[in-house]
Amino acid sequence: MNKQQMIEIFTKEQRIEPVHSGWRREESEFVVRHVALFEDHGFISFSQLMEDNAERVIEEELRYFNNIGQPFEWKLYDYDQPARLKQILEQKGFSVEEPEALLILDIESQESLLNDSIPNTIKPITDNKGVDELIQLENDVWNTSHDSLGERLKRDLIEDPEHLHIYGAYEDGKLVSAAWMYLHKGTSFGSLWGGTTLPNYRKKGYYTSLLAIRAGQAWSKGYKLLTVDASPMSSPILQKRGFELVAYSYPCMSPKR
Repeated sequence: MNKQQMIEIFTKEQRIEPVHSGWRREESEFVVRHVALFEDHGFISFSQLMEDNAERVIEEELRYFNNIGQPFEWKLYDYDQPARLKQILEQKGFSVEEPEALLILDIESQESLLNDSIPNTIKPITDNKGVDELIQLENDVWNTSHDSLGERLKRDLIEDPEHLHIYGAYEDGKLVSAAWMYLHKGTSFGSLWGGTTLPNYRKKGYYTSLLAIRAGQAWSKGYKLLTVDASPMSSPILQKRGFELVAYSYPCMSPKR
């Protein structure tokens, strides 16, 4: 599968078609929006704009979300049109965060990853106590609150445990690294999240082991591709394990009203 084929299948299966637990999907002529049903922000996963209508559609979406009192993220990819869409969003008051690398792995092509030996320090997280430990880990490392993430993971573990898989690395009973994966029903994809490791426990192979166990789980369930929005720290590690860099994305947060 070449880069363009990956972009096409990702756009169709991960940006246009998905329905996400906790959000209501709405599709208009120009965008696919997701309205949060709980305490979270909404987001626009896909847009199909042209130079002559981009400003109007953006203003319509700002009014829509403002009317329901919900901030939202416009997830922009560098192949989206028009070419100056990022600049238009900035002009409309969106705060554009640092780019994230969109990486995709064809799991079947990475036999070595599927055959990695998983240490017994890697264990599944399946209850609220484990999620609370994961959120404390995220808070400690990033020095910001991840409480809404914790509520979402707890809810999804109850409502859809077949498609959410969380794993942690433990030393002496302490959670030192954690990551999770959503398997997107009816698609080719599993999406990878997390991978945070406490500073004193880095360079021990936990990130790679958490990657391998999720790849194996996805493959065993019939999913052929993995995707991740990677930070500059994670991107080189993932590319060494066979992930292909196919695009860059920009989280664009709506202005405060």
